[in-house]
Amino acid sequence: MFSAAVEVQITMPTHQSIPQEQAAEIRRLAHDLSNALEIVVQANYLLGTAPLDDSAKQWATLLDQGVRQATDINRALRDYVRSNS
Repeated sequence: MFSAAVEVQITMPTHQSIPQEQAAEIRRLAHDLSNALEIVVQANYLLGTAPLDDSAKQWATLLDQGVRQATDINRALRDYVRSNS
């Protein structure tokens, strides 16, 4: 499977902290998103172990790139909330 490193940065002014109540809700949502992404990550992995024709391999590559980007974004969101609340 092709994998490309994706760098994700969330930039917002750092002079203000995220209020605790909002930070807790964002953390909860990011956690729920992580749980949902884990299903997609595992399905993507299993798909990568199956024999695929060339067309299916291209779709699997696109899926792999999207999965990696989504997990990177979720990780960046969690890091941002952690460092700004």
